[in-house]
Amino acid sequence: MNMALSNATVRAALDAGINYFDTAPFYGATAAETALGQALQGVPRDRYVLATKVGRYGPERRDFDFSAARVARSVDESLARLRCGHIDLIQVHDLEFGSLDQVVGETLPALDRLRATGKVRFVGITGLPLAALRTVRNRARPPVDTVLSYCHGTLNDATFLPDAAELRRSGIGVLNAAPLAMGLLTRAGPPAWHPAPPALRAACAAAADYCAQRGADLADLALQYALSLSDIDSTIIGLASVEEVRRAAACAGRVPDPALLTGVQALLAPVAGLTWLTGRPENN
Repeated sequence: MNMALSNATVRAALDAGINYFDTAPFYGATAAETALGQALQGVPRDRYVLATKVGRYGPERRDFDFSAARVARSVDESLARLRCGHIDLIQVHDLEFGSLDQVVGETLPALDRLRATGKVRFVGITGLPLAALRTVRNRARPPVDTVLSYCHGTLNDATFLPDAAELRRSGIGVLNAAPLAMGLLTRAGPPAWHPAPPALRAACAAAADYCAQRGADLADLALQYALSLSDIDSTIIGLASVEEVRRAAACAGRVPDPALLTGVQALLAPVAGLTWLTGRPENN
């Protein structure tokens, strides 16, 4: 990992007013946490909110462990890599890959005990299947502080929005991640490993072409749309360079062009809400 680039990117984010940083041991097989920890050295701790996760590790995509012992150890490992005294938000990473009974009965109570030690301040959950997130959120005692959903608060899939409104009413923080649908809503298109079905890929590619023909970029429109949604506390997007930070920051507060938005939504209407399966079958 290019440490100079990661340092510059994080500092540019801070300068742009971005103060929420979300990472995980799984990202880059711990490299992301290490790079973020270095980049934040010397920054006053009250200038940023730091979130990371437990339960999913790497480099294998199927490396999951939601046991109490492992998540407790994971928090200590993350604290060392992030080089900080506490984690603001600790989250169960992609809970659909585990037993929801274990997440409710073992993982979340273990994280709540860590809260009492001061190592973490808030506890949340993350995942793709909305049904799994609802199940855990409804059963968790004490209640979770945040719910992070990804790829369901986007131009092509707004199925998270009713949940977001309900979460807000319940006093639970609402985090909307992957507003570009993990690359689907970009001119370049998604990476080869993207699990989207062919029909969804084709519709998003047509939307990207539609924007390009009008001198616009689908990614900018998608981010503007996500940032304009109500009932969302934070929108989480991956930014890998200073230029990407500046471009994303420029989208904040900008209303999507109505005509362009209408045209793109018409192209995406046939696949609206179309998603993919992930994790254990029973959790979808």
